[in-house]
Amino acid sequence: MHNEAILSSTASAGNQMKQQTVISAENLTKRYGDIAAVDGISFSVPAGESFGLLGPNGAGKSTTMRMIGGTTQRTSGTLSIMGLDPDSHGPEVRAHLGVVPQQDNLDEELRVRENLLVYGRYFGLPMSYLKPKADELLEFAQLTDKAKAKVDALSGGMKRRLTIARSLINEPRILLLDEPTTGLDPQARHILWDRLFRLKEQGVTLILTTHYMDEAEQLCDRLIVVDKGRIMAEGSPAELIREYSTREVLELRFGSERNTTIGAELGGIGERLEALPDRVLIYAHDGEAALEQVASRGLRPLTSLVRRSSLEDVFLRLTGRSLVE
Repeated sequence: MHNEAILSSTASAGNQMKQQTVISAENLTKRYGDIAAVDGISFSVPAGESFGLLGPNGAGKSTTMRMIGGTTQRTSGTLSIMGLDPDSHGPEVRAHLGVVPQQDNLDEELRVRENLLVYGRYFGLPMSYLKPKADELLEFAQLTDKAKAKVDALSGGMKRRLTIARSLINEPRILLLDEPTTGLDPQARHILWDRLFRLKEQGVTLILTTHYMDEAEQLCDRLIVVDKGRIMAEGSPAELIREYSTREVLELRFGSERNTTIGAELGGIGERLEALPDRVLIYAHDGEAALEQVASRGLRPLTSLVRRSSLEDVFLRLTGRSLVE
């Protein structure tokens, strides 16, 4: 069966629910004693959107995902998943969710296809449905030739694809992906991105957490930047870059010792300067013109690079530190 046919019923449901809000949070809070892991955040997600939670480790992303999935109860605020409260209607909510956790929790004792069949039985699905569905999902995940292989023989990227395939066994309307590509090499990441694009085309709503800038820009229609449990900014990647950064960034390296003291000599060039341990960033609408100004002052960086602004620049502007910790 062609990959495009997978989740056909989900696609139909997605078309019917188009523009409907499937997730709504108001002042969502989760406290552990005196610590607010999630500190009064509000957001909504329409059906079929790819929505991201972007932030460093400890920002509250995974806690928010667990509250959406009904595995962690909120302290206060309201949360609705397809019109249901996950705290009081956990089983009903989870029946329509697919969950891809940070760490693969596949059954190492079972073979690849068996992982799908056994997981599907948890939902009470009959084998008459599960057997052909498992074959469809293995094709979708590009794992057909690994159907009888042991899980521990798979590469990291294959295990991630199998975990995603497993999460789709119940044809979920919403797929929760917590740091989906952490630890994968670039080729495996791009294959996984392609699979997620295909799911979105089928009408599946994607909710993902990540601390990778390029991943958020590639996958998210809209995102919230979260830090210390609070929302720092919200919008599409392009909107956030326009609002919080300049069109281009000039990266200069003068050597680790000089980077920390060169700022005074670069004053007035560009709109804003950011001194990092390994480089100096000059935010400007015209990076080449900024580089000419640097040269005209007799300053000679070891390396220079003009690039477009990215979400990482947005995060540096909002929090003053890098996302990857």
